Amino acid sequence: MQIADIEPFVVKMPNKVPYLGPIDGRVVPTETGYFQRPPYPTFYSHSTEGLLVKITTDDGVIGWGEAQAPLAPEVLETIIQRLFKPFYIGRDPFDVDVLWNMAYRGVHERGHFTSFALDAMAACDIALWDIMGKVSGQPVHKLMGGCYREKAPCYISGLPRPTIDERVELAAKWVEKGFSAIKMALGFGVATDLDNLRAVREAVGDRVALMNDAHWRYTLSDAIRLGREMEELGCYFLEAPLVPEDLPGLADLARLLQIDVAMGEERRTRHQFRDVLEMRAADIIQPDVGRTGLSEFRKIANVAETYNVRVILHLGPAFGVYLAASIHAAVSMPNVPMMEFQPSVFDKANGILKSPIVCEAGHFAVPIGPGLGVEVAEEKLMPYVVRQAGC
Repeated sequence: MQIADIEPFVVKMPNKVPYLGPIDGRVVPTETGYFQRPPYPTFYSHSTEGLLVKITTDDGVIGWGEAQAPLAPEVLETIIQRLFKPFYIGRDPFDVDVLWNMAYRGVHERGHFTSFALDAMAACDIALWDIMGKVSGQPVHKLMGGCYREKAPCYISGLPRPTIDERVELAAKWVEKGFSAIKMALGFGVATDLDNLRAVREAVGDRVALMNDAHWRYTLSDAIRLGREMEELGCYFLEAPLVPEDLPGLADLARLLQIDVAMGEERRTRHQFRDVLEMRAADIIQPDVGRTGLSEFRKIANVAETYNVRVILHLGPAFGVYLAASIHAAVSMPNVPMMEFQPSVFDKANGILKSPIVCEAGHFAVPIGPGLGVEVAEEKLMPYVVRQAGC
């Protein structure tokens, strides 16, 4: 069996409300549809964007992969078409490790050992695992070593509402639906963050795990003040409190706080997590399967286990192939207590699938069937595919 074709698809699905909620009317998106949401410096898109990959073997077996690509997915399409595809064609799809290392070493010397090149590799890697599962008649989590949990526990991410009262109301609704863990997207300043956390804690009670994604907004001293107040509120973890380059500061913070410090969505390989683990710069690491792929995710989780560090999967706004791969990854490793759930894009994630992924009462059902257990409905996908000239 050989790889016969690789087709990348840039997908852009318009949002009625942008990711993380409404934006200030003074914010004007660029002509390409991107904007910044103060106080965050990050670029965001007005659409839900992603990069899907369809790999076909010479026997006609099709595997689907997806990268977490919320910015300029056209870059990934170009990398796959012009660089990786010619090297993958004719290779055995079961050689996932060989192909990952070929691609990684092929761009490594050029300085491309993170960012777009690794995201493109991740999409291809996931598609290869889908093929292996379909050919062997096994779900991906079986190929990864088995299923530690029958379902994947998850937490609600974001509470994308403009006021504290509205966030409290939304949190209470999710708790009524059986969810027992909520992460707020904050980073608005220590006092404002604490006002939000206190209000939600009062509304949902002590049995709900409460977390804060600070979006890399704080200095070490402010993060210490915030973290100590979060300890009094019985919070679970403080995510991305400092810029990810400041590993010494994160290590100091992790030593000083009793609650967990979480980080790592921006990292893509075990090599990039090594210093985090050796320096004890995080109590929880948060790799993203849409950036690591399944092959490298296994290695990251295995290395983390040797340091007795938990792994909580990051999940960004994207589509159902990426989500399915993340669920298989989450249930296949012993040190993954939960994963992220993005309710605001869940319908879009399912919108391109023949059968939907199910999330109820704080748990994802593991997709049933060989491979990833989901099938892309191309007739639903194609209206949102954007083609570049020459690709």
